[in-house]
Amino acid sequence: MSKFNFRKLILMLADIFIITVSGVILNYALALTKIISAEASGLLFYYMLISILSCELMMLLFGSYNRMWRYFNVRDYVMCAAGMTSGFLLSYGVLVLLKMPPRKIFFVLFFVIATLGVMLFRFAFKTTFLKLTRAGHVEKTRRTMIVGAGQAGRMILTEIHNAHTDPKNPSADIEPVCFVDDDATKLHTKIQGVEVVGVCAEIPKLCTDYEIDEIIVAVPSCEEDEKRKILDYCSSTKCEIKVIPYLSELLLGDTSPQLLTQAKEIKIEDLLGRKPIEFNRNKIAQFICGKVCMVTGGGGSIGSELVRQIAKYDPEQIIIVDIYENNAYDIQQELRLEYGDKLNLVTLIASVRDYNKMDCIFKQYRPQVVFHAAAHKHVPLMETVPEEAVKNNVFGTFNVATLAEFYKADKFVMISTDKAVNPTNVMGATKRACEMIIQYKAQTSTHTEFVTTRFGNVLGSNGSVIPLFRRQIESGSPVTVTHPDIIRYFMTIPEAVSLVLEAGAMAKGGEIFVLDMGAPVKITTLAENLIRMYGKVPYEEVPIVFTGLRPGEKLFEELLMDEEGLKSTANKKIFIGNQIQIDADDMLEKLSHLRESADANDSEKTVVLLSELVPTFHHQM
Repeated sequence: MSKFNFRKLILMLADIFIITVSGVILNYALALTKIISAEASGLLFYYMLISILSCELMMLLFGSYNRMWRYFNVRDYVMCAAGMTSGFLLSYGVLVLLKMPPRKIFFVLFFVIATLGVMLFRFAFKTTFLKLTRAGHVEKTRRTMIVGAGQAGRMILTEIHNAHTDPKNPSADIEPVCFVDDDATKLHTKIQGVEVVGVCAEIPKLCTDYEIDEIIVAVPSCEEDEKRKILDYCSSTKCEIKVIPYLSELLLGDTSPQLLTQAKEIKIEDLLGRKPIEFNRNKIAQFICGKVCMVTGGGGSIGSELVRQIAKYDPEQIIIVDIYENNAYDIQQELRLEYGDKLNLVTLIASVRDYNKMDCIFKQYRPQVVFHAAAHKHVPLMETVPEEAVKNNVFGTFNVATLAEFYKADKFVMISTDKAVNPTNVMGATKRACEMIIQYKAQTSTHTEFVTTRFGNVLGSNGSVIPLFRRQIESGSPVTVTHPDIIRYFMTIPEAVSLVLEAGAMAKGGEIFVLDMGAPVKITTLAENLIRMYGKVPYEEVPIVFTGLRPGEKLFEELLMDEEGLKSTANKKIFIGNQIQIDADDMLEKLSHLRESADANDSEKTVVLLSELVPTFHHQM
């Protein structure tokens, strides 16, 4: 009896009331019409008592009170009917044994009316009282479409049904309306009363027809190309979209996994057209564990993620170097909150331009692994002040690389960009100059292994298009795209950082590691999808304005220079561009002249000398 709560007691009392009223009214009606005798009518108390006890016993045995009755499905109604049928048969047998057999017409009608009454009460409660109860807790139900009528979809539906028993549950306002599935054999079948109404290509139309508010994509085992198509269909609607992660990403415990709680809102990286890149965590762990690691630009979007991931691999010490104290402070506080005193963390405010200050840092901390992420990277801004890009990117890199070599660091990993390939802007040209410096150091160093990592645009990083688009949409401004056909390669910040770490672990010296980032993405498509993710219609509710290519901007980015070969690594998604021989004397002389013009703040001469240093630089103004 301890398992019965107040809710179940109320339901039992309701069933007893329905059975009693059914018997009394029926007895009165039959006695009035003289179908049963007054003597038989006098035994009504015994009929009622035995029938109630028998029915309640059998309903308990059939689990009619164990199921959360606020959201009954077909199976629950069947079990309820079976319990009532068994109860009446049992009571009839008991009455026969007691030599008080009721009239068959009375007993059959009593059974039919009582059973219908009990089931109709449940149905009425579900459709009326339950809605009134829930209306006090949620303003509106979310009409939901589930994509995928397989095992994951069924589990999601069960979780939704169970959530309806608790109005405070965040999922209690979900109303499952329909399934869609590309399996033709499932079309128009029903799962727990919810119909499979169409295929994935029909999602936009079905969302309109069924007034869908939310889509849950429950296909954790499908191929990436298929999932991308589904997300494309979903993102063309105004619905909120949630995605069940891949099977490899699901948190599966010993008990039944809760999929609904693991559903995540669709992110723009879900539309990249490829699976997240997998990396060799063991190799990275061996590379980082027990080492003193320095990250320049450690407060930036790439640098801070580097610090986060390095911290997971038990380094001896992490040294954050950044010129911007706010970012450095933020990552410092985040790591202190997460790791406390377990992480040996040093945060230093310094500029990589300042050779003497950097020398002091290297002399004191003796980093074994240096990740060089400090750089000016905003293309249009660097066009207006090329001397600052040269001072920070080129000579900041030269300073840190020289000190790493002098203090015998084991590895030096520089962060480069696809804009360094056949550059058409100052920022890209300075990063290509940095690559040349690292290759020069790799040729001359006797201890430190120098390596470059090159990748495309990083989603969500400082200066990338996504934060800009988000600000524009949220402020109600038009979304600005430079050209309708502009195309870029994209990767996520964690992918970029994992590439840096694995490249460092692989490095033998002089390599340029390049990530296969899959198909390039049109910026216009990216903007359209992001607008839809906000539940708005591109070009109608949120205009997209094409502003024209900015100075130095290309329609298409490249990842490898023509003169660089390409060879594979143990990771199928990572390739190595062959080292290009650097004429040290010629490069050092050109660097000297470039430093003089940059220090003199001569913008025009700086661009000319940068073009001489980087032969592939074709400046576009």
